[in-house]
Amino acid sequence: MVSSLGGTAYIPFKSNTSGKSRGSQIWKKLYNFYTYNRAEFLQEYHKRSNIESTNNMIKSKFGDYVRSKEWTAQVNEVLLKILCHNICVVIQEMFELGIEPDFCLKNEVTV
Repeated sequence: MVSSLGGTAYIPFKSNTSGKSRGSQIWKKLYNFYTYNRAEFLQEYHKRSNIESTNNMIKSKFGDYVRSKEWTAQVNEVLLKILCHNICVVIQEMFELGIEPDFCLKNEVTV
């Protein structure tokens, strides 16, 4: 299903996995990629794990379902959850890393 939508499923293989694909060409292709290009595979897999961590953080903080009934409202609700998550992360990093962000626009008049 993932490949039919233009994506690639990066699923880590267990240590006891053999190269037998049991008829699935995609599985065999990914297993060979994992076996012979492990560093590149893990780099791509790390992106997936970051996305899953972010989704988990959003769901745990703001709820794991959408309450709106209309499609437009549902999209807006999800986008707002993402925005709120990003604001929370910026605030956290301000305190952890001692960052002093300057979000104000400066009006510069040139004559």
